[in-house]
Parts: sequence; C-alpha cells; structure tokens
Amino acid sequence: MIQQAKQQDAKAAATLALLLWPNHTLEEFTADMTQLLKGENAAIFLAYDEDKAVGFAQCQLRADYVEGTDSSPVGYLEGLFVMEEYRQQGYARRLVEHCEQWAKHRGCLEFASDCEWHNEESLQVHLQLGFTEANRIICFTKKL
Repeated sequence: MIQQAKQQDAKAAATLALLLWPNHTLEEFTADMTQLLKGENAAIFLAYDEDKAVGFAQCQLRADYVEGTDSSPVGYLEGLFVMEEYRQQGYARRLVEHCEQWAKHRGCLEFASDCEWHNEESLQVHLQLGFTEANRIICFTKKL
C-alpha cells in the first residue's frame, strides 16, 4: 500500500531517508521531512507492508531549469528508497507513479530525476521506471 505522508509520518520518512543518505542524522531528516510536509511544492509517499514503512519517495516541483526538459514547473524525484528485502516487488514503481500523479495534478507536463554518474544501481532503476537519460555532466567548484 502506498500513502502520501502526513506530519505524523515525518519520523518514518526520516528513518528511511537515513538508510538512503547515511551521512546525516535522524534528527536532521525528521526536521527536514516535517518542513517538507508543511509545504505545497513537495510530497513524500510511503510504501507499507502491513503497518511497516518499507520505502519512500520524495518529490517536489522545480521551477528552475531541469536538464532535458522544456516546461516549467517540472515534477522532480528527489529521493527513492525501498528496503532491500522488499525490492523487486513493485514498490519503487508504485511510489514513483504516485509522485508522477501528484506532479501531474499540479500542472506538470514532465517528470525528472537524477543520480550520480557512478551509481549503476540507481541508473538501472531509473531506466526500468521509464526515465530516459538526458545528459551526463561533471560539476566543478573552486574556493575563492
């Protein structure tokens, strides 16, 4: 079952986000998720097995330029995670479909995402979910 997260689901979403992005803390993510859930330009969807949250997808609207798109705003998949023992069961697909429908209801004509160039698993998941690779770039910074 997939449900759109509400304020009381912030910690469940944060717990899953921490498994995807472990260089943060549960407190940071709980605060972030609480803030996201207050706004209208972002949504979090949770996948459940019975009462256990086993996956999440975070999406939002982006009005700035999104690589490979020509409309605005664009629905954007910011994060997707399904616990390992629940993978290959359709949870990721259903989570992304909910994000796409959410974006569509907000007037989006396109839906986009990204992954690190070396993350082959994420690349394969994106391709399996129907995304088309738009570009590969390397970003640079310089301290002044």
